[in-house]
Amino acid sequence: MDDGVCAVTRSTDLRQHARLLHQAHDARLSGGRVTTGLRRVVSRSWDRMLALGVTPDVRSLPDPAAPEIVERRRAESPIAGVLPQLRASLTAVAEDAEHIMVVTAADGFVLWREGATRVARLAEGLGFSPGADWTEASVGTNAIGTALAEHASVQLFSAEHFARAQHPWTCTASPIHDPRTGELLGVVDLSGPAPTVHPTTVALVHTAVRLAESGLWAQHEQRLDSLRAVAAPLLARRSGPALVVDDHGWVAGATGLSPRDRVGAPRAGEVMLVHGLGPCLPEPVPGGWLLHPVGGEGTTRLRLDLAADPPVAVVEGRETWRHTLSRRHLQILALLMQAGSAGLDAAALSRALYDDADHLVTVRAELSRLRRVLGNLVVARPYRIAPGVGIEVPAPDVMTGLFGPATRLQRYP
Repeated sequence: MDDGVCAVTRSTDLRQHARLLHQAHDARLSGGRVTTGLRRVVSRSWDRMLALGVTPDVRSLPDPAAPEIVERRRAESPIAGVLPQLRASLTAVAEDAEHIMVVTAADGFVLWREGATRVARLAEGLGFSPGADWTEASVGTNAIGTALAEHASVQLFSAEHFARAQHPWTCTASPIHDPRTGELLGVVDLSGPAPTVHPTTVALVHTAVRLAESGLWAQHEQRLDSLRAVAAPLLARRSGPALVVDDHGWVAGATGLSPRDRVGAPRAGEVMLVHGLGPCLPEPVPGGWLLHPVGGEGTTRLRLDLAADPPVAVVEGRETWRHTLSRRHLQILALLMQAGSAGLDAAALSRALYDDADHLVTVRAELSRLRRVLGNLVVARPYRIAPGVGIEVPAPDVMTGLFGPATRLQRYP
């Protein structure tokens, strides 16, 4: 079986494939050798379940959260703003195909569930209802929880689920991100009886999520347009260079500077470094921040401090900033420093970080989060360290420590 997102192909004999998966499931749990072509994404998840001590016979789940908590979580979720788009893309299809559409928060909390009534009743028997925790640790390998764990779209069929109670199901899930920041907002899922599995469901859910993210971006653009109306008169009155940005560092207007789309996210009362401008003091304005220099521009340098625990990115100008890095962001910065001015596109970064080109959405989300911290020190198309920023390229032994003996950037130019 191909290890792609789809659990089956158009030509898959579903009965035979389900039988083989049940055999693989029994063999894995008994400590025997799995001889069928079990997909890597499933094998990794089963390993996690065994390490966590999750039982495949789990049937009783904690009671779902109270209705008032569900309503509060729904109101707080940014996904609520694009729920009509998700419904337009998926709910009618779910009802016709005997499926349900499920939307969760980033912690696996089930926010919405709607679709075919008969399937919804079956879901109730599993505890698959609003307010439930649908992470792997709670209910075993499932498309929602595994998509959260893998940071990628997942389709599961029959006994690929770890819990036996879920073997009669097929589920297809895709993460949804905030396009402004790359933050994971939750997961969108289509679930139904196992015999209804189809490879095109993966594209359907993926497309619905991309449309919803486009809707979130359109809302961001509307807010940025409103901020531009505030920025224009403010910047017209200034004699020196300045920027007006939103809370996430997206630029609504600038004067005396080369064009840019984003800087770091401002924080009240904290001086921040803007490449090409120097140290800036954020001043609140309606809907955003006015940034203006408080010292000379100076030279900007970026280096990695691996002796710190956790490691940090050190940005040096007339002042010095230290930004704590996750291991993934550390790897990304090391790769971009090694790539130099040529930079890397999302596919190259995906191959370097994940050994495949299937994690483009995850890579872009990680870069968006990194740029929220470092702003225009990292630029896009392709991703690279901004021109004019001095860097200390990591030594070969550093790259080996981050990626193993074969530096992945060298393997995947």
